[in-house]
Amino acid sequence: MVTSSSRNEILGDSERSALAAREAMASKSFHPYPWYSPRFWHGMRFGDWMKLVIEHRFRIHPARIPMAVLLSGITPINSLLAACQSLIHGKRVASTDVIEPPVFIIGHWRSGTTLLHELLAVDERFASPNTYECFAPHHCLLTSSLFPLIFGILLPKNRPMDNMAAGWKIPQEDEFALLTLGAPTPYRRMAFPNCRPADSQLIDMEGVSPEQLQRWQEAMEYFVKLLTYRYGKRVLLKSPPHTGRIGFLARLFPGAKFIHIARDPYAIFPSTRRLWYALDAAQACQKPHHRQTDEYIMSCFERMYTAFFQQREELAPDQIGYVRYEDLVADPVSQIKRLYKELQLGDFEVVSPIIREQAEARAGYRPNRHELPEDVRQQINQRWADYFDAFGYARQE
Repeated sequence: MVTSSSRNEILGDSERSALAAREAMASKSFHPYPWYSPRFWHGMRFGDWMKLVIEHRFRIHPARIPMAVLLSGITPINSLLAACQSLIHGKRVASTDVIEPPVFIIGHWRSGTTLLHELLAVDERFASPNTYECFAPHHCLLTSSLFPLIFGILLPKNRPMDNMAAGWKIPQEDEFALLTLGAPTPYRRMAFPNCRPADSQLIDMEGVSPEQLQRWQEAMEYFVKLLTYRYGKRVLLKSPPHTGRIGFLARLFPGAKFIHIARDPYAIFPSTRRLWYALDAAQACQKPHHRQTDEYIMSCFERMYTAFFQQREELAPDQIGYVRYEDLVADPVSQIKRLYKELQLGDFEVVSPIIREQAEARAGYRPNRHELPEDVRQQINQRWADYFDAFGYARQE
C-alpha cells in the first residue's frame, strides 16, 4: 500500500508541490452546484452534443451517466425549438445590420472581467447578453420570457468558483453562446477534462483550420446580430478567450472597441486554478483528476498574450483601452469615466450615478484568498514575464 507520505518520497520537488496543490484544492469547498442545476451542455442541440460525446469516445464516468442520459433527452428539444426560432425570426436576424461596432471586454480569466462587465452593462445604451441568452441562443427569442421563470429556482445563488451572484438575467460571457451554438471553443474541454484539451487553438487562433474559422465567425456574427435584432442597441460583450482573438474580431467587426483588464499574475494563477477545479467538478462528464490543469493554465496564458501583444498592433489607439483590476476596485467611477473618454463610448455623465451606485453596492465584496507554492511563483516569473512588464506589475524574486 502506497501512503501519502511514501508517495511523496518518490516524487521530485515540483511534482510534490503540484500534487500537494491539487490535493489542497480538491479538499476545498466550492459553492454547491446541485445535481439538478443546468449545465452548459443542456443548451446544445442534439447533433452538437452527440458530436462532443463521440469525439471523446463516450469516456463518461459511471457516476455521470445519468447526467449524460438526461442531456441526450433534453438536447433534441433544443433542436426543435431552434428550428422554430429559425423559421420565425431567422431571415430577420440574418438581415439585421449591426448598428454600431461591438465593445469587447477582454483579459485573462479571473482578472476582473466579470466585475467590469457588470459595471458597464448598467449603461442602457448597451445590449449585453444575459445568462439565458448565452445558454439558449437557438431559441431565446421564443422562450426567454417563460423558461427563466419556470427554471429560475434551478440555478444556485452564487457561482461555484467565487462569491459573484448567479442568475438567468445576470450579464454573461458570450463564449458560452458560441459553445451552445456549436462553434469551436476551448470551453468544450470542460466536458471531458481528463482528455486532451479541446479546441485549444482557439486561444490564440494559431492552427485554426479554414472550416473552424468559418464556423467560429458565423456563430460570432450570428450572436451579435441576434442581440442587435432583439435590443436595437450597441452590443457589449465579455469573454476572456477573445483576448487572443482581437485582430480577428476587429476584422469581423470593423471599428470594434476593446477594453483590456489586467490583474496581478500572482492572483490570477491560483484563482484560475480554482475556476477550472470548480467548473470541471460541476460540468464534467468525467471525474476530473487535474493532472494537466497547472500546465494548461500556464500555456494558455502564454499563448493568449503572445497573440494579444501581436494583434493589438493592428488596432487604432482609440480602439483599445486598458485598466488594472486593482485600480478599478480602488476607484471604479474615475476609471470607467476615463475609458469612456478614451474610447469615445458616449456621455459618461448620463450613466455616472448608476455606475457609482453599483460600485458602492459591491464595496463589501471579498475575493477568495489563495496560497501560491514557491515553484509555481518561479514559473510565473519566467513564463509570464512579458505580462509583468506590459502592465506594470512587480515580480517577487
